[in-house]
Amino acid sequence: MRSYSQFKGFAVFITLVLFLSQSQAQQISKEQMLFLTPEWDGERFQDGRPKVPDSILDRMKEVTHEEAWAVMKNEGYKYQYAEGWETINPDSILIGRALTATFMPGRPDIHNAIDKRGKAEGKKGQNAWPVDLLVQGDVYVANQFGLHIGGPTIGDNVGNAIFANSGNGIVYDGAVRDINGLKEIGGFTSYFSSYHPSHHNQSGDLNTMLVGINTPTKIRQVTVMAGDVVLGRDGAVSFIPPHLAEKVVVTSEIVRLRDMFGHQRIRDGVYTAGQIDTRWDDDIEKDFSQWLNEHIDELPVSRDQIQEILNNRTW
Repeated sequence: MRSYSQFKGFAVFITLVLFLSQSQAQQISKEQMLFLTPEWDGERFQDGRPKVPDSILDRMKEVTHEEAWAVMKNEGYKYQYAEGWETINPDSILIGRALTATFMPGRPDIHNAIDKRGKAEGKKGQNAWPVDLLVQGDVYVANQFGLHIGGPTIGDNVGNAIFANSGNGIVYDGAVRDINGLKEIGGFTSYFSSYHPSHHNQSGDLNTMLVGINTPTKIRQVTVMAGDVVLGRDGAVSFIPPHLAEKVVVTSEIVRLRDMFGHQRIRDGVYTAGQIDTRWDDDIEKDFSQWLNEHIDELPVSRDQIQEILNNRTW
């Protein structure tokens, strides 16, 4: 016999499934967005999507996947890293706020119902609906369920629209087309699964349909939520929950400064590698604080940020 707690847990699960299913085939409501991002207490877009400040996004450009992964894992987020991508502008770094889209294999009755409602709202072409919502600083994150032949919903026309609206590129779990045209878009730093010259709904074949905009979506093994900070670099992508973005940035800055200090002190013969590569004793920590003050205008972190680190340090 099931216990009351088991029945209660099952009821909560069913309620959540029904709640999320109501958002399918349409843009998620503000109420649902607030429900699914309760740990974010900062600024939001009008639709409720978390808006991590531009200042944090700027500082995120120096963060490595190792630093982001360590912070997220310690907070219980174990599946926020996705690798194995094809890339455009692979030497550039992709930073922005996720706007998500979820596609599924085409099914005429569902596709036609979604299409009918969209046309009644003046929309054309489901693949463009999420693109029209992009704003500067966004990254278009689309689950195209890895479809290759007959899968591309992004070519050079849609790619130009994405870049015009967001100033950014894409993370796209599917195939793109018009690869040469996409490469001509300056700044279109992008991660995608494959390239194929076909089209998603070509010659009457219904291959894909859009079932959710800004709903939780799956990119490889990652659950991505609208408003997550996208960190794309070195051939891989990390998706950072908005409420952890500042912690990731600050941790990265502290690690960077401690590495600079440690490497210099080892080169100068002040400490051994063994002393620096383990937990520092009080004398080294005091030396580090003094070093920060002495070099505050020479370091790759601003004076204000260093002062904040010094004021809030726990060592």
